[in-house]
Amino acid sequence: MARSFDLSVEYSATVEQVHAAFADKAYWNERLARSGADTATLDSLKSENGALEIVTTQVLRSDRLPGIVSQFHRGDLQIVRTEKWGAIADGTSEGTVVGSIPGAPVTLSGTARLQPGAKGSRLDLKVGVEVKIPLVGGKIEGFVGGKLMDLLSAEQRFTSEWIATHG
Repeated sequence: MARSFDLSVEYSATVEQVHAAFADKAYWNERLARSGADTATLDSLKSENGALEIVTTQVLRSDRLPGIVSQFHRGDLQIVRTEKWGAIADGTSEGTVVGSIPGAPVTLSGTARLQPGAKGSRLDLKVGVEVKIPLVGGKIEGFVGGKLMDLLSAEQRFTSEWIATHG
């Protein structure tokens, strides 16, 4: 059974500034370079009428994987992530996030909302993680959920810094 996580982060930048960063190839290249992955690529960035679709791939070497993960996944871990953001309407952008690990029984999908917040804007993410491994899937789902919060916080810090230096 999938586990659900509700995550939120605040930005000091406006919805428009954050959305504009998400549309910038330089932003993604720098964000991926600082992601901590052993290799990371921006596979595609599409923008049409204010809507965005971003596909990235990040690879973690097998020697860096936690024991519980390496017990069930041999070799390097490749994570493919697709984010879709709608055009800003009424000050808000709705999004979806899908993550996959080719060759592993793991699915991650969720919805996101970038909206005005107390400090500038707020990103709310509702995500479900499912690991189809009998007996230990739930434990891995909990581990992934914790890592998602760490990742979202790091990405928020990076995005805030990037907007402050790039406008």
